[in-house]
Amino acid sequence: MKKKLLVLGLASMLAIAAVGCSQDTGATVIEDTDADVVMESLAGRYVGYSWNGEANGVTLEDTHQYIETILELDDSGIIQDAKVRFFVQRDGYWTTRQSGNAYVDVDFSVDPTPAEGGEDYKAGNSMFTVHTADMMSFYATAVSDEGVTAVVMVDPITRYQFEMKIPQDFDFDTPVGDMTIGSGLTVPTVRTSGGRAAEWDELADNTIFNVNPWSHVVTKGGVLGNITEDSSVQEFLEAFGVEFNGGQPQPKAVEYGYFGTGGWEGNLNAIAESLVGKNATEFTSLIDWSNERYAGAINDDNIFGVDVATGATRTVQNSIDGISGATVRVSREATSYQRALVNAGILDESDVIIGRF
Repeated sequence: MKKKLLVLGLASMLAIAAVGCSQDTGATVIEDTDADVVMESLAGRYVGYSWNGEANGVTLEDTHQYIETILELDDSGIIQDAKVRFFVQRDGYWTTRQSGNAYVDVDFSVDPTPAEGGEDYKAGNSMFTVHTADMMSFYATAVSDEGVTAVVMVDPITRYQFEMKIPQDFDFDTPVGDMTIGSGLTVPTVRTSGGRAAEWDELADNTIFNVNPWSHVVTKGGVLGNITEDSSVQEFLEAFGVEFNGGQPQPKAVEYGYFGTGGWEGNLNAIAESLVGKNATEFTSLIDWSNERYAGAINDDNIFGVDVATGATRTVQNSIDGISGATVRVSREATSYQRALVNAGILDESDVIIGRF
């Protein structure tokens, strides 16, 4: 199949003879009496999908993960509303990664120990038991009746749970920058996703705020938006909702949330919000596939990233400063978006770039 880079102008869009519409709405004929032009309205609700395993021949019906994009267009194709939802199958049931629901428990009798990093991964001891569909940017805190503070944060770079067990007599004026992995104050206990390797000796002087240059997503916004490595541990804990009295943390039951832009919910909502107001006949992908960085990684079957060796081209990422609002792999979201445009009749299926899922 010939590779297409989606250079589509408004004029060519209006020249399409038959514009598809969703089953929810019927096509409406618009007549421009001044120009004596008759064309079909694009108004309607259109749905598109991308799914895990598609590049390897897995069907939508057989996948265990998929992304759904829903667009509401007006007559001219301007996006009035958008929704992006990431569905995952857990224990035979479907849920969304952005549901935000979690079961969290903490055992203060456990002293967290580090996982074995590298290729020979083995989980360490964790204070926390967490069950949720969304571990991205997850955090939880609790303070025992004895004043022991427990914190867990899922590092978005290594994908490990970083845990802190802080005794009652700790100096809470200590700068957060002193809570390094090597100090034993921040302990990477459990890998939450993927097969990523992490060598803790190489990260001994790092904190969760500076694992690598992309760590700025931790504090760029959200609950930790005002925290830096110069902030005190008390300020850090207060940002997570821990209350202090006389310089001491007060007992609290376990609470959880999502830092940065708010985990998957924040990411996908940011994508959806960025689409509202755009002209879908002109904005035909979340990614500019004509960019030479990506174009060379699209094979003859319009599949992105499977025939290249380097990670830089296998994954299209926009940082917190880009479309998604946080670092996400947007090529799969782009596929779902394009499929909604196919449903609307704006693109053909042969135009769709199958992203890396």
